[in-house]
Amino acid sequence: MIEWILILLAIAAVAGLLGMNSVSGIALTGAKWLAIIVVILFLLVLFGVIGLAS
Repeated sequence: MIEWILILLAIAAVAGLLGMNSVSGIALTGAKWLAIIVVILFLLVLFGVIGLAS
């Protein structure tokens, strides 16, 4: 999931440099939502709400 965040951030940066503001905004919004999901999952694992090891 971290890879997708980095890919979307790179797309947003390139689109921003080329003047495609709508594409840049969409990519940045996607990266932001994925980052929020990653942080929430990390906190759930950290506090033991969900376990990844069997």
